[in-house]
Amino acid sequence: MDICFNKESDLYLTKVLDVPTPSGFEREGQKLFEQFANKYVDEIDFDTLGNVVAHKNNPGKKKLMITAHIDEVGFMVKYIDDNGMLYIVPIGGVDLMLLPGTRLAVHHRGNSFLGIVGRKPIHLLSEKERNSFSIEDTWVDLGFKSKEHALQCISVGDPVTFSTDRVQISDDYLVTRSADNKIGSLILLELMRELHNCKTNYDIYFVSTVQEEIGLRGAMPAVTQIKPDIAIVIDATHATDYPNINQRLYGDVRLSRGPSLCISPDTDRNLINEIVQTAISENIPYQLEGHPNASGTEARAIQIQCKGIQTAIVSYPVRYMHSPSEVVSITDVKNCIALVKSFIL
Repeated sequence: MDICFNKESDLYLTKVLDVPTPSGFEREGQKLFEQFANKYVDEIDFDTLGNVVAHKNNPGKKKLMITAHIDEVGFMVKYIDDNGMLYIVPIGGVDLMLLPGTRLAVHHRGNSFLGIVGRKPIHLLSEKERNSFSIEDTWVDLGFKSKEHALQCISVGDPVTFSTDRVQISDDYLVTRSADNKIGSLILLELMRELHNCKTNYDIYFVSTVQEEIGLRGAMPAVTQIKPDIAIVIDATHATDYPNINQRLYGDVRLSRGPSLCISPDTDRNLINEIVQTAISENIPYQLEGHPNASGTEARAIQIQCKGIQTAIVSYPVRYMHSPSEVVSITDVKNCIALVKSFIL
């Protein structure tokens, strides 16, 4: 992969995109995040659930918590039949229509095994089967010849991810299976690096959270532990700049047009206005998107903890979210970093 950010952050991005982190299986990704973040903060710790809390200590100042979840959508091995075929169930919101013919990676004790999602070919499908689809109609073929053969390599309960090589398809667009939200963890790391020697008016907690994709679970114990005055959630949002999207319903959010700021019951309007003013004064491009109900991000969980937390969401647009090939703009990611850094300073 070409240099997108700097040598260290590109190395982190390369490694973290390869590490499997479906919800509930984030440990190796969090260890990697801790390894890269450790030199930029005063203290760093894992909590009981598996969140990494990196603290840039500034006693007596307002507590600012910046979160990004490191978990990704994926699958779990549920059953292995006598012929060595695997049957999987989703972890998080996966579009199951994408599955037939997809290459998956099954992860077991540090090893990964390539599997193909099998389904009867179109020639053998009945008319009814052609017009319907269920994950129950599929299996994962890893080339095992029996259940005993399969159990030498994998186990029920193993995590499964899409097996998609990351690639740059243009100077600005990066394709990967887990832009949502490993790119967010990169943004956290870059903020730590750029603020390392800066004095700020905040006591800053950078939190790489877990289990967001299955109910925003990691953010809740983190916020009750930290009790921040202000929280900024870094996450992916839906780009709507491709065919067949009703922008009148879903808004106009485009790649390479800057970070998206969410106006929602989940977010504090005064805080959003401050961030908008920062973007204007620093000439950083930004976009606005409206969510009249809950946003689906960790802001929903964070805002209502303790006595209520002043919360904002800063997002980078992503095309084809929760698919094997999520597309993100490198320029948008850099502008997310610049915007949050400028706001803090």
